[in-house]
Amino acid sequence: MAETTRHSEPRYGNRPTMKDVAARAGVGLKTVSRVVNSEPGVTPDTERRVQEAIDALGFRRNDSARVLRKGRTASIGLVLEDLADPFYGPLSRAVEEVARAHGALLINGSSAEDPEREEELVLALCARRVDGLIVIPAGDDHRYLEPEIKAGIATVFVDRPAGRIEADMVLSDSFGGAREGVAHLIAHGHRRIGFIGDQPRIHTATERLRGYHAAMTDAGITVEDSWVSLGSTEPERVRPAAETMLSGPEPVTALFAGNNRVTVTAVRVLAGRERPVALVGFDDIELADLLGITVISQDAAAVGRTAAEHLFRRLDGADHSPARVELPTRLIPRGSGELRPA
Repeated sequence: MAETTRHSEPRYGNRPTMKDVAARAGVGLKTVSRVVNSEPGVTPDTERRVQEAIDALGFRRNDSARVLRKGRTASIGLVLEDLADPFYGPLSRAVEEVARAHGALLINGSSAEDPEREEELVLALCARRVDGLIVIPAGDDHRYLEPEIKAGIATVFVDRPAGRIEADMVLSDSFGGAREGVAHLIAHGHRRIGFIGDQPRIHTATERLRGYHAAMTDAGITVEDSWVSLGSTEPERVRPAAETMLSGPEPVTALFAGNNRVTVTAVRVLAGRERPVALVGFDDIELADLLGITVISQDAAAVGRTAAEHLFRRLDGADHSPARVELPTRLIPRGSGELRPA
């Protein structure tokens, strides 16, 4: 067996410095700095020698020193609810594209819908001196961010408003979208319509429930308590909630699902039933077009792009009162929401 060579020096962590480049190229530190920062005053031959030394050593400029001089890091933070949620994929990509166009790096992380983890992540990003933050909030008290905002960190909240502070926000019209989706079911003859939504402490969940109640009230329908279920969106809760609404002598004839995760479970519950049940879901889901699922669609990319553009306008000096931007949703009829009561 070949003998393993042991290195006395650590393999990782010893990055080449400008001093190493200067020694290899036979020039002074100031000359290396000029080459690295594309400053004038260096002859072509000297620049070539310095660049050869940089390539040979694998040197990379340390931007930390530039941050201290300029006060900007050219980086922004994005705090999401759940990196695995398909809604956040196009949103994150849109934010990244805007950041890239402004020469900035995007750093993102997930709060896992935990307010303490959200605060920990946000403050960790602030400690790394990001220039701005885009936050999908998990908590309802964001006073911990006030010192950071006062210190100059631009902040935009997305999908849900900030709690107990005034801040910029970009939202989808959850109330209007849910109202339209439920009205669509009513227009197709349904009066017993179930609503299954997320945790009641979440802004979007309460807004969508409010839209449901508004549509039912508009149609003169009294909502029974058994038609509404809020809580975790895990299948273990959603499935029995749906099955309860669909059972008994007077079951609901239609379901309105409060978000994409609820919709997925509802589709599975309804797939094995003989009696057709109408379904409208809030948020589009993968393969919804092939499965014929009627949805209220949010433009996640537009939400992310709008939030990022707003953030960079703040970074460029826009100084106005906190703004609230609300983007419209869109009803996409595909079949499941057009079924009439059996």
